[in-house]
Amino acid sequence: MEKIPSFNINHLALHRGIYVSRKDNAEGAVITTFDIRLKEPNREPVLGQPELHTIEHLAATYLRSRPDWQHRVIYWGPMGCCTGCYFLALGDLAPDDIAPLLRDTFRFIRDFDGDIPGAAPRDCGNYLLHNLPMARLEAGKFLRVLENLQPENTNYPD
Repeated sequence: MEKIPSFNINHLALHRGIYVSRKDNAEGAVITTFDIRLKEPNREPVLGQPELHTIEHLAATYLRSRPDWQHRVIYWGPMGCCTGCYFLALGDLAPDDIAPLLRDTFRFIRDFDGDIPGAAPRDCGNYLLHNLPMARLEAGKFLRVLENLQPENTNYPD
């Protein structure tokens, strides 16, 4: 079986940042999949499931509530390796196109105080698996990366 393209990326040289994972054509519309890498794979501890789950709830809610983006957001969800999230958006997009949106998103998560949206038994399959203080801490760390984006944070390494 052939390896899929995402398994051919050199994860040993991957930095925190925003990467275009793929672009797909869906009946004439381009869907861009972004790799939102919050941790450097295999070089630092991964995100814990509770904070990753909280980041998912807060980011998905925020993105789908933005009038300027809500109709372009297709999906926001965690990576199985717990080093980041995938963001799928309608359009032929580049990291620079979504960097301001992600800065706003991670600022929202960093500053969020209150009940986590969708964190109730009726709304979530594992409503107890949340950690808002750690999600806020990790969002603040990633926000610093987003505020100082460099080419190594937007281009996959060779």
